[in-house]
Amino acid sequence: MEMGSQMTLPVKETFFISHGSPMLSIDDSLPARHFLRCFKERVFTQKPNSILVISGHWETSEPTVNCITGINDTIYDFYGFPQQMYQLKYQAPGAPKLAKRVKELLKSSGFKQVHQDNNRGLDHGAWVPLMLMYPEADIPVCQLSVQTKKDGTYHFNIGKALAPLKEEGVLIVGSGSATHNLRALRDTAGVASWAMDFDNWLKESLVNGRYEDVNNYMTKAPCAKLAHPWPDHLYPLHVAMGAAGENANAKAELIHHSWSNHTLSYASYKFK
Repeated sequence: MEMGSQMTLPVKETFFISHGSPMLSIDDSLPARHFLRCFKERVFTQKPNSILVISGHWETSEPTVNCITGINDTIYDFYGFPQQMYQLKYQAPGAPKLAKRVKELLKSSGFKQVHQDNNRGLDHGAWVPLMLMYPEADIPVCQLSVQTKKDGTYHFNIGKALAPLKEEGVLIVGSGSATHNLRALRDTAGVASWAMDFDNWLKESLVNGRYEDVNNYMTKAPCAKLAHPWPDHLYPLHVAMGAAGENANAKAELIHHSWSNHTLSYASYKFK
């Protein structure tokens, strides 16, 4: 879409990536880091025309896209981490045409208020995984916000509205965490039982195509409020799930699974 000389190949899949801790950017002991570094060789070999990231780190009251002409700024929206992380930059070009197309699709699907931000760059929910997935930073990137006062079905419907982007060569990536309770993080071995219970329920629901249950996870899933005290890091999954399209046989595929900090799941999924 942004790269006029490149032939447009449809993108068949959408993805949800659990980006976990910002330490993913430098910590080679994290298995998820190695998974993402092999993403374009082993998981998705096609080079997309542009990338739309729905990040759990951008919350707004109404859908908002960043519409950047030139290079996206790198936002360091984390505190107290090693200094070298604040020197990292991911200088991917903006995707203003994609941003306008996202607005158009959402508005035509009944989302009456859709905004654009002409200044905001990429938060770490976007640039940390993309830096590992596409280190060349040569693919235009646009971000879309989440609305934490809405529910899973609302974000699933955002994804459904954005499904046509795949035919236009756009890779849609939801970036959050399969579990995300920062107060429960521990530097200990093993995994908390409640985190395991939610993570297992999510996997079983997704791989068996029970998307309606996932949309209503707060009443359907075990330990939902413990696993996600706030919904910001799960809603990107709902968008990726919805953007998979109207396929009655739609099922997700678990493409990576690991843990850190006792409760933080790095489960990542492909939808097609």
